[in-house]
Amino acid sequence: MDSTEENLFDNAMSRYQSGAEAKDLIEDFEAITTAAPNQSAGWTCLAWLQLLSDQPELALRSARTAVKLNGQDPQARINLSLALLETQSKGVRDHIEFVKRALVVVPEVEQELKKSIDDGLDRKPEWKALKKVKDWLEF
Repeated sequence: MDSTEENLFDNAMSRYQSGAEAKDLIEDFEAITTAAPNQSAGWTCLAWLQLLSDQPELALRSARTAVKLNGQDPQARINLSLALLETQSKGVRDHIEFVKRALVVVPEVEQELKKSIDDGLDRKPEWKALKKVKDWLEF
């Protein structure tokens, strides 16, 4: 990403962290992924926002792109797991197992993932798929 794209990303993230509605940020992250299509962070965020906005089919495409670009990102794998669950698709277990292994190798990621899951449940309290993932990860 160049500095303009970084500023757009940082601004959109700041708005999200300040409580902006997920649906109000999707357009920003679509612009980010268009401007920097090989940057996995933008796709990971876009998938999360789409999941929060009840757009599971779009989230599935975004999450698959994020994992394709950075298969080592546990958040991207969680998003893909959620999108697979929401679309009743196969393959969830492999991604959950990857995240569990990543937590053993890089334990400091656990706090970040817990924070993300808690944020998701704060924004969407009855999110059944996220509750399943949380239970599977034993958070």
